[in-house]
Amino acid sequence: MFNKIRSISLNPPLVLTLGFGLIIFIGACLLSLGIFTRSGQPIGFLNALFTAASATCVTGLVVVNTLEFWNLGGQIVILILIQIGGLGIMTLATLLPLALRKKIGLTSRQIIREQLNVESFSGLVKLLKYVMYFSLAVELVGAILLATVFVPDFGLKLGLWRAVFHSISAFCNAGFDILGDSMFSYRSNIIVNLTIMALVVIGGLGFAVNAEIFSRKKRKNYSTHTKLVLLSSAVLIVLGAVMFFIIEDDNGATLADENFMTKLLASSFQSVIARTAGFNSINLGAMRDAAAVLMIMLMFVGGSPGSTAGGLKTTTFGVLFASTFSVIRGEDSVRIFHKKVPNETVSKSLALVMISMVVVVGFSFVLAMTEKFSYIDILFEVVSAYATVGVSRGITSSLSNVGKIIIIITMYMGRIGPLTMAFAFGKKQKKSKIEYPDANISVG
Repeated sequence: MFNKIRSISLNPPLVLTLGFGLIIFIGACLLSLGIFTRSGQPIGFLNALFTAASATCVTGLVVVNTLEFWNLGGQIVILILIQIGGLGIMTLATLLPLALRKKIGLTSRQIIREQLNVESFSGLVKLLKYVMYFSLAVELVGAILLATVFVPDFGLKLGLWRAVFHSISAFCNAGFDILGDSMFSYRSNIIVNLTIMALVVIGGLGFAVNAEIFSRKKRKNYSTHTKLVLLSSAVLIVLGAVMFFIIEDDNGATLADENFMTKLLASSFQSVIARTAGFNSINLGAMRDAAAVLMIMLMFVGGSPGSTAGGLKTTTFGVLFASTFSVIRGEDSVRIFHKKVPNETVSKSLALVMISMVVVVGFSFVLAMTEKFSYIDILFEVVSAYATVGVSRGITSSLSNVGKIIIIITMYMGRIGPLTMAFAFGKKQKKSKIEYPDANISVG
């Protein structure tokens, strides 16, 4: 028994995988109690499990309206799960040892490194402290800005609670709301829109990137990773906003009746939100299929490594984009910002894309057999779950029990990451002692 526990503790990916599963189970047990609902009637374990998984995996898909169904206690449980899921289990688990000025063991450092997606142990504890202080500061500023709107609208206590809830939910890229209609009622409010977008973007850049940006380094001294994250994020946000505006501008069910500023805000908002936070300021079920496909592509790419966001990740997209151009130009290596990208990184990016496509296509195929919705709505739901975005075309609450279980698994895999799960349950890589001859295979 001791040896089994020891073998688990020496496998950081497995610790993270099981840790997230345990938090989800505990959250589900709590949310299945009637004391956390407004009616006093329990929601049922499967729906509680779905809600707990969505909160812990910072997704935002819901089977019931969060405002109308859960009381204050239930909302607090959901918010705690969001914070744990956003910052990570090990980040919060090391709060007490750090507060007591105790050293963080090697095993804990390995798990934290896996969780924050950094390569080196150097400066790990310093980065961990930065993650906690930075997150608290950003969430506090976000809550203050939102409170300037919510307090006048809802009163002091309720306004402050909603400001805090939505600030944490946005920074952690969760997308849970307690307004009842997400951000639809505030689609024209500049403060609410810009604050939520800023929180989502900052949370989705990655803690290591934020540390570089706020360290006051000159931009030319940024690491290649940070430069790639910033460039790819900016391109996707701007391109997404422009395309969404063009597609939905004359759609009477979404933007046609709005003024130019509201159209611009809504288009920008949905482009940012598609980078993995499940808010919405328009009726997503009424948008055109072209806009749905655009959001599916943006969701699939997602945020950046080591952040609160999910998806394929911007750097993976950037590496593959650069690799494609290297092949077209006939170059023998992949270069980004005058730096050579290791072949291992390119191979890892290809593996991530392949695994992600298999998961998305496979699960959407199964749902197409079990659910009675259009395939584009199903694909939208699956990509939203896998990329831990949380937006929906309105089918989540109508999913069958089998459908809900599939979406739960999809959210879990998306938050943990396909390669982390593969390393958690797979065998350790062994270096082959045999050198095989090159295979002559024609492709393309």
